[in-house]
Amino acid sequence: MASVFPCLFIGPQLNAQLEGWLSQVQSTKRPARAIIAPHAGYTYCGSCAAHAYKQVDPNITRKIFILGPSHHVPLSRCALSSVDIYRTPLYDLRIDQKIYGELWKTGMFERMSLQTDEDEHSIEMHLPYTAKAMESHKDEFTIIPVLVGALSESKEQEFGKLFSKYLADPSNLFVVSSDFCHWGQRFRYSYYDESQGEIYRSIEHLDKMGMSIIEQLDPVSFSNYLKKYHNTICGRHPIGVLLNAINELQKNGMNMSFSFLNYAQSSQCRNWQDSSVSYAAGALMVH
Repeated sequence: MASVFPCLFIGPQLNAQLEGWLSQVQSTKRPARAIIAPHAGYTYCGSCAAHAYKQVDPNITRKIFILGPSHHVPLSRCALSSVDIYRTPLYDLRIDQKIYGELWKTGMFERMSLQTDEDEHSIEMHLPYTAKAMESHKDEFTIIPVLVGALSESKEQEFGKLFSKYLADPSNLFVVSSDFCHWGQRFRYSYYDESQGEIYRSIEHLDKMGMSIIEQLDPVSFSNYLKKYHNTICGRHPIGVLLNAINELQKNGMNMSFSFLNYAQSSQCRNWQDSSVSYAAGALMVH
């Protein structure tokens, strides 16, 4: 897969930048079984994403499922890549063809074209961070990239059920790619609760309401929140799939908790001409 990275950074610069962000955060929720992290340019969200990636334990992680929303193509299901390797400026990541075969056999997936794969940043932006977090075991793990379409609630449930058996395995990690509120005229979203004060405070309050529902691990409440506020959380479907997978495992008596560790905004909106994107990083632990 071609990558936007080489023209922006060369490997050593990117490596130093990732190292810098990771060195500034604590690993308080390790080992994570799943993380939610943003997919914007690293200048905006690199330091936020570090809070999630710091919780990854490379000593036990052997397969990494990366669930990213589709930004460019209409997709009502989920799609798998058609390539074997994703290149990053750090090192190449191998796609797990055995797991891909298992997923493909279910009949629930389509293939993304090479063009779609190269255009989509929601998975791509997680590749260097994944490579960095896993560098001490770089030849010992594979990735399973999954492009998640605009799923109905029942489809989120079906995919959650399917992925739950993989989430149950301690050697697997799920990376769920999502930014939070996209606010402003260019995003056609301008929800404002003036009781919160400045616009950016209202945005934070709205995001944190959603984040606390995610922490409750309740897919139905999360769907209801989205229906009520229409918050422009671009990874809402991958998050929905994760919550449904967790739900499935909880029914079987598995004890889990999710905690958000960082929240940030690209800028602070104070008037109607402003715009911003929010970012949140969190981790799921199995007890």
